[in-house]
Amino acid sequence: MTVKYEELSSIQKAAIALIAFGTEVSAEVLKALPDNELEKLTIQIANMRDIPGDVEEKVIKECYDIFLAREYINQGGVDYAKGLLEKAVGSRRATDILHRLESSMVTTGFNLLKNIDAKQLVNFIQNEHPQTIALILTQLTPLQAAGALAEFPPELQSEVALRIAIMEKISPEVLKDIEQTLDTHFSGTAFGESKQSGGAKALADVLNLTETAAEKNILQSLEAENPDLAAEIKNMMFVFEDLILLDDRSIQRLLKEIETKDVAIALKAASEEVKNKIFTNVSERVAVMVKEEMEFMGPMRLSDVEAAQQRIVESIRRLEEEGQIVISGRGGKEDVVV
Repeated sequence: MTVKYEELSSIQKAAIALIAFGTEVSAEVLKALPDNELEKLTIQIANMRDIPGDVEEKVIKECYDIFLAREYINQGGVDYAKGLLEKAVGSRRATDILHRLESSMVTTGFNLLKNIDAKQLVNFIQNEHPQTIALILTQLTPLQAAGALAEFPPELQSEVALRIAIMEKISPEVLKDIEQTLDTHFSGTAFGESKQSGGAKALADVLNLTETAAEKNILQSLEAENPDLAAEIKNMMFVFEDLILLDDRSIQRLLKEIETKDVAIALKAASEEVKNKIFTNVSERVAVMVKEEMEFMGPMRLSDVEAAQQRIVESIRRLEEEGQIVISGRGGKEDVVV
Protein backbone atom coordinates (compact mmCIF):
# COMPACT_ATOMS: atom_id res chain seq x y z
CA MET A 1 0.00 0.00 0.00
CA THR A 2 1.39 3.40 -1.02
CA VAL A 3 1.99 5.76 1.89
CA LYS A 4 0.79 9.31 1.15
CA TYR A 5 1.92 12.26 3.25
CA GLU A 6 -1.50 13.93 3.04
CA GLU A 7 -3.22 10.87 4.56
CA LEU A 8 -0.88 10.43 7.53
CA SER A 9 -2.26 10.93 11.03
CA SER A 10 -0.32 12.90 13.65
CA ILE A 11 0.84 9.74 15.41
CA GLN A 12 2.00 8.23 12.12
CA LYS A 13 4.03 11.36 11.40
CA ALA A 14 5.53 11.18 14.89
CA ALA A 15 6.49 7.54 14.32
CA ILE A 16 8.12 8.34 10.97
CA ALA A 17 10.03 11.26 12.51
CA LEU A 18 11.39 9.13 15.36
CA ILE A 19 12.48 6.41 12.95
CA ALA A 20 14.28 9.04 10.87
CA PHE A 21 15.94 10.66 13.90
CA GLY A 22 17.56 7.37 14.97
CA THR A 23 17.51 5.26 18.11
CA GLU A 24 19.36 7.59 20.49
CA VAL A 25 17.17 10.64 19.83
CA SER A 26 14.01 8.52 19.72
CA ALA A 27 14.83 6.90 23.07
CA GLU A 28 15.13 10.32 24.73
CA VAL A 29 11.77 11.42 23.27
CA LEU A 30 9.96 8.22 24.25
CA LYS A 31 11.25 8.47 27.84
CA ALA A 32 9.38 11.76 28.27
CA LEU A 33 5.99 10.47 27.07
CA PRO A 34 3.06 9.37 29.27
CA ASP A 35 2.48 5.59 29.26
CA ASN A 36 -0.67 5.72 27.10
CA GLU A 37 1.02 7.83 24.41
CA LEU A 38 4.20 5.75 24.62
CA GLU A 39 2.25 2.55 23.94
CA LYS A 40 0.37 3.96 20.94
CA LEU A 41 3.50 5.46 19.44
CA THR A 42 5.65 2.34 19.84
CA ILE A 43 2.92 0.21 18.25
CA GLN A 44 2.80 2.65 15.34
CA ILE A 45 6.59 2.55 14.96
CA ALA A 46 6.47 -1.26 14.91
CA ASN A 47 3.84 -1.19 12.16
CA MET A 48 5.74 1.22 9.89
CA ARG A 49 6.99 -0.40 6.70
CA ASP A 50 8.70 0.95 3.56
CA ILE A 51 8.25 4.70 4.03
CA PRO A 52 9.05 6.53 0.76
CA GLY A 53 11.95 8.97 0.99
CA ASP A 54 9.86 11.95 -0.14
CA VAL A 55 7.27 11.27 2.58
CA GLU A 56 9.98 11.05 5.25
CA GLU A 57 11.46 14.35 4.03
CA LYS A 58 8.08 16.11 4.26
CA VAL A 59 7.52 14.81 7.80
CA ILE A 60 10.97 15.98 8.93
CA LYS A 61 10.38 19.36 7.26
CA GLU A 62 7.08 19.73 9.14
CA CYS A 63 8.81 18.90 12.44
CA TYR A 64 11.52 21.45 11.71
CA ASP A 65 8.96 24.14 10.86
CA ILE A 66 7.09 23.55 14.11
CA PHE A 67 10.28 23.56 16.21
CA LEU A 68 11.32 26.78 14.47
CA ALA A 69 7.93 28.36 15.14
CA ARG A 70 8.17 27.49 18.83
CA GLU A 71 11.60 29.10 19.00
CA TYR A 72 10.34 32.26 17.30
CA ILE A 73 7.39 32.46 19.69
CA ASN A 74 9.68 32.10 22.70
CA GLN A 75 11.90 34.88 21.32
CA GLY A 76 9.27 37.46 20.53
CA GLY A 77 5.71 36.20 20.64
CA VAL A 78 3.25 35.06 17.97
CA ASP A 79 3.34 38.21 15.81
CA TYR A 80 7.14 38.08 15.70
CA ALA A 81 7.02 34.36 14.83
CA LYS A 82 4.42 34.88 12.13
CA GLY A 83 6.48 37.64 10.50
CA LEU A 84 9.63 35.53 10.37
CA LEU A 85 7.80 32.44 9.17
CA GLU A 86 6.03 34.37 6.40
CA LYS A 87 9.41 35.54 5.11
CA ALA A 88 10.78 32.00 5.29
CA VAL A 89 7.89 29.87 3.99
CA GLY A 90 5.15 32.25 2.81
CA SER A 91 1.93 33.51 4.40
CA ARG A 92 -0.24 30.43 3.85
CA ARG A 93 2.39 27.99 5.14
CA ALA A 94 3.15 30.23 8.14
CA THR A 95 -0.55 30.30 9.11
CA ASP A 96 -0.79 26.51 8.76
CA ILE A 97 2.27 25.95 10.95
CA LEU A 98 0.95 28.22 13.69
CA HIS A 99 -2.44 26.53 13.61
CA ARG A 100 -0.78 23.13 13.98
CA LEU A 101 1.31 24.44 16.83
CA GLU A 102 -1.74 25.93 18.54
CA SER A 103 -3.36 22.53 18.97
CA SER A 104 -0.36 21.27 20.96
CA MET A 105 0.01 24.29 23.23
CA VAL A 106 -1.92 24.50 26.47
CA THR A 107 -2.57 27.84 28.08
CA THR A 108 0.55 28.44 30.14
CA GLY A 109 -1.14 29.26 33.41
CA PHE A 110 -2.95 25.93 33.59
CA ASN A 111 0.42 24.19 33.68
CA LEU A 112 0.66 25.27 37.32
CA LEU A 113 -2.08 22.74 38.11
CA LYS A 114 -0.31 19.73 36.58
CA ASN A 115 1.32 18.60 39.83
CA ILE A 116 -1.61 19.24 42.15
CA ASP A 117 -3.19 16.20 43.80
CA ALA A 118 -6.70 15.40 42.51
CA LYS A 119 -8.33 15.94 45.92
CA GLN A 120 -6.61 19.29 46.37
CA LEU A 121 -7.72 20.36 42.91
CA VAL A 122 -11.32 19.34 43.64
CA ASN A 123 -11.30 21.29 46.90
CA PHE A 124 -10.09 24.29 44.96
CA ILE A 125 -12.64 24.23 42.12
CA GLN A 126 -15.70 22.31 43.36
CA ASN A 127 -17.61 25.50 44.20
CA GLU A 128 -17.08 26.96 40.75
CA HIS A 129 -19.81 26.86 38.10
CA PRO A 130 -19.96 23.42 36.37
CA GLN A 131 -19.03 25.07 33.06
CA THR A 132 -15.91 26.55 34.66
CA ILE A 133 -14.99 23.19 36.19
CA ALA A 134 -15.47 21.49 32.81
CA LEU A 135 -13.22 24.02 31.09
CA ILE A 136 -10.49 23.61 33.71
CA LEU A 137 -10.56 19.81 33.36
CA THR A 138 -10.16 20.05 29.57
CA GLN A 139 -6.90 21.93 30.11
CA LEU A 140 -5.41 19.10 32.21
CA THR A 141 -4.11 15.70 31.17
CA PRO A 142 -6.79 12.99 30.81
CA LEU A 143 -5.29 11.13 33.79
CA GLN A 144 -5.46 14.16 36.08
CA ALA A 145 -8.93 15.12 34.85
CA ALA A 146 -10.13 11.55 35.46
CA GLY A 147 -8.82 11.64 39.02
CA ALA A 148 -10.56 14.94 39.70
CA LEU A 149 -13.83 13.86 38.10
CA ALA A 150 -13.95 10.75 40.28
CA GLU A 151 -13.78 12.94 43.42
CA PHE A 152 -16.91 14.98 42.62
CA PRO A 153 -20.38 14.01 43.90
CA PRO A 154 -22.32 11.88 41.33
CA GLU A 155 -24.66 14.72 40.32
CA LEU A 156 -21.78 17.09 39.67
CA GLN A 157 -19.84 14.36 37.82
CA SER A 158 -22.67 14.00 35.32
CA GLU A 159 -23.17 17.70 34.79
CA VAL A 160 -19.48 18.42 34.31
CA ALA A 161 -19.07 15.43 31.98
CA LEU A 162 -21.94 16.56 29.78
CA ARG A 163 -20.47 20.06 29.51
CA ILE A 164 -17.09 18.62 28.50
CA ALA A 165 -18.73 16.48 25.83
CA ILE A 166 -20.64 19.35 24.20
CA MET A 167 -17.88 21.93 24.59
CA GLU A 168 -16.44 23.24 21.33
CA LYS A 169 -14.51 26.48 20.88
CA ILE A 170 -13.33 28.56 23.83
CA SER A 171 -12.13 32.12 23.35
CA PRO A 172 -8.75 33.21 24.74
CA GLU A 173 -10.53 35.87 26.82
CA VAL A 174 -12.54 33.23 28.67
CA LEU A 175 -9.42 31.16 29.30
CA LYS A 176 -7.67 34.24 30.61
CA ASP A 177 -10.53 34.92 33.02
CA ILE A 178 -10.38 31.33 34.26
CA GLU A 179 -6.64 31.63 34.79
CA GLN A 180 -7.16 34.74 36.88
CA THR A 181 -9.59 32.86 39.12
CA LEU A 182 -6.86 30.25 39.58
CA ASP A 183 -4.55 33.06 40.76
CA THR A 184 -1.81 32.46 38.21
CA HIS A 185 0.83 34.86 37.00
CA PHE A 186 0.26 34.23 33.32
CA SER A 187 -1.69 36.18 30.76
CA GLY A 188 -3.80 33.78 28.72
CA THR A 189 -3.29 31.91 25.50
CA ALA A 190 -0.60 32.77 23.02
CA PHE A 191 -2.98 32.76 20.09
CA GLY A 192 -5.79 35.15 19.24
CA GLU A 193 -8.15 32.56 17.81
CA SER A 194 -10.65 30.25 19.46
CA LYS A 195 -9.33 27.00 20.79
CA GLN A 196 -10.70 23.45 20.75
CA SER A 197 -11.02 22.39 24.38
CA GLY A 198 -13.66 19.74 24.91
CA GLY A 199 -15.85 17.47 22.85
CA ALA A 200 -16.80 13.80 22.86
CA LYS A 201 -13.20 12.64 22.34
CA ALA A 202 -11.95 14.74 25.27
CA LEU A 203 -14.54 13.19 27.58
CA ALA A 204 -13.85 9.69 26.23
CA ASP A 205 -10.14 10.13 27.06
CA VAL A 206 -11.05 11.15 30.60
CA LEU A 207 -13.59 8.35 31.14
CA ASN A 208 -11.08 5.75 29.92
CA LEU A 209 -9.03 6.61 33.01
CA THR A 210 -11.92 7.14 35.43
CA GLU A 211 -12.91 4.66 38.12
CA THR A 212 -15.61 2.24 36.97
CA ALA A 213 -18.31 3.47 39.37
CA ALA A 214 -17.89 7.09 38.27
CA GLU A 215 -17.75 6.09 34.61
CA LYS A 216 -21.01 4.14 34.83
CA ASN A 217 -22.76 6.98 36.64
CA ILE A 218 -21.66 9.50 34.02
CA LEU A 219 -22.58 7.33 31.04
CA GLN A 220 -26.01 6.51 32.49
CA SER A 221 -26.73 10.21 32.96
CA LEU A 222 -25.50 11.02 29.45
CA GLU A 223 -27.67 8.26 27.96
CA ALA A 224 -30.72 9.77 29.62
CA GLU A 225 -29.80 13.28 28.48
CA ASN A 226 -28.39 12.58 25.01
CA PRO A 227 -28.36 8.92 23.83
CA ASP A 228 -26.56 9.65 20.54
CA LEU A 229 -23.77 11.52 22.29
CA ALA A 230 -23.44 8.73 24.88
CA ALA A 231 -23.11 6.14 22.09
CA GLU A 232 -20.46 8.25 20.34
CA ILE A 233 -18.45 8.57 23.54
CA LYS A 234 -18.70 4.83 24.26
CA ASN A 235 -17.33 4.01 20.82
CA MET A 236 -14.39 6.36 21.40
CA MET A 237 -13.59 5.01 24.84
CA PHE A 238 -12.37 1.62 23.72
CA VAL A 239 -10.71 1.12 20.34
CA PHE A 240 -9.81 -2.22 18.81
CA GLU A 241 -6.09 -1.95 19.64
CA ASP A 242 -7.09 -1.67 23.33
CA LEU A 243 -7.99 -5.35 23.13
CA ILE A 244 -4.57 -6.00 24.70
CA LEU A 245 -6.02 -4.61 27.94
CA LEU A 246 -8.23 -7.70 28.31
CA ASP A 247 -6.95 -10.56 30.44
CA ASP A 248 -6.71 -14.02 28.88
CA ARG A 249 -9.95 -15.23 30.42
CA SER A 250 -11.80 -12.21 29.03
CA ILE A 251 -10.31 -12.78 25.56
CA GLN A 252 -11.53 -16.38 25.63
CA ARG A 253 -15.00 -15.24 26.69
CA LEU A 254 -15.06 -12.61 23.94
CA LEU A 255 -14.09 -15.11 21.24
CA LYS A 256 -17.21 -17.13 22.04
CA GLU A 257 -19.31 -14.11 21.07
CA ILE A 258 -17.80 -13.22 17.71
CA GLU A 259 -17.61 -15.01 14.37
CA THR A 260 -14.29 -16.41 13.17
CA LYS A 261 -14.70 -14.44 9.95
CA ASP A 262 -14.92 -11.16 11.89
CA VAL A 263 -11.77 -12.09 13.80
CA ALA A 264 -9.91 -12.78 10.56
CA ILE A 265 -11.07 -9.53 8.96
CA ALA A 266 -10.31 -7.43 12.06
CA LEU A 267 -6.78 -8.82 12.37
CA LYS A 268 -5.92 -7.79 8.80
CA ALA A 269 -4.96 -4.31 10.08
CA ALA A 270 -4.08 -5.18 13.68
CA SER A 271 -0.73 -4.81 15.42
CA GLU A 272 1.40 -7.87 16.09
CA GLU A 273 0.66 -7.45 19.80
CA VAL A 274 -3.09 -7.75 19.21
CA LYS A 275 -2.63 -10.73 16.89
CA ASN A 276 -0.49 -12.49 19.49
CA LYS A 277 -3.08 -11.76 22.14
CA ILE A 278 -5.74 -13.52 20.06
CA PHE A 279 -3.63 -16.44 18.83
CA THR A 280 -2.32 -17.30 22.32
CA ASN A 281 -5.91 -17.66 23.54
CA VAL A 282 -7.23 -20.04 20.89
CA SER A 283 -6.38 -23.62 20.03
CA GLU A 284 -3.72 -24.32 17.43
CA ARG A 285 -6.44 -25.54 15.06
CA VAL A 286 -8.43 -22.31 15.37
CA ALA A 287 -5.29 -20.18 14.98
CA VAL A 288 -4.41 -21.99 11.75
CA MET A 289 -7.98 -21.60 10.51
CA VAL A 290 -8.00 -17.83 11.19
CA LYS A 291 -4.60 -17.33 9.54
CA GLU A 292 -5.67 -19.32 6.48
CA GLU A 293 -8.85 -17.27 6.20
CA MET A 294 -6.86 -14.02 6.46
CA GLU A 295 -4.60 -15.20 3.65
CA PHE A 296 -7.51 -16.41 1.51
CA MET A 297 -9.29 -13.05 1.80
CA GLY A 298 -6.47 -11.17 0.13
CA PRO A 299 -6.42 -7.33 0.16
CA MET A 300 -9.50 -5.72 1.73
CA ARG A 301 -10.92 -2.22 1.99
CA LEU A 302 -9.88 -0.53 5.22
CA SER A 303 -13.52 0.46 5.84
CA ASP A 304 -14.52 -3.25 5.90
CA VAL A 305 -11.71 -4.07 8.35
CA GLU A 306 -12.68 -1.16 10.61
CA ALA A 307 -16.34 -2.26 10.54
CA ALA A 308 -15.36 -5.75 11.75
CA GLN A 309 -13.16 -4.22 14.46
CA GLN A 310 -16.05 -2.01 15.57
CA ARG A 311 -18.37 -5.03 15.87
CA ILE A 312 -15.82 -6.66 18.16
CA VAL A 313 -15.47 -3.45 20.19
CA GLU A 314 -19.25 -3.32 20.64
CA SER A 315 -19.18 -6.91 21.94
CA ILE A 316 -16.42 -5.98 24.37
CA ARG A 317 -18.39 -3.00 25.70
CA ARG A 318 -21.53 -5.13 26.13
CA LEU A 319 -19.71 -7.94 27.91
CA GLU A 320 -17.98 -5.45 30.21
CA GLU A 321 -21.29 -3.82 31.11
CA GLU A 322 -22.68 -7.28 31.91
CA GLY A 323 -19.67 -7.96 34.15
CA GLN A 324 -18.53 -10.93 32.08
CA ILE A 325 -15.10 -9.56 31.14
CA VAL A 326 -12.50 -7.28 32.73
CA ILE A 327 -10.73 -4.36 31.06
CA SER A 328 -7.57 -3.58 33.02
CA GLY A 329 -6.25 -0.12 33.79
CA ARG A 330 -9.51 1.51 34.91
CA GLY A 331 -8.56 1.98 38.57
CA GLY A 332 -10.72 1.41 41.60
CA LYS A 333 -11.61 -1.67 43.64
CA GLU A 334 -14.09 -2.92 41.08
CA ASP A 335 -11.22 -3.76 38.73
CA VAL A 336 -9.52 -6.08 41.22
CA VAL A 337 -10.06 -9.74 40.34
CA VAL A 338 -10.03 -12.06 43.37
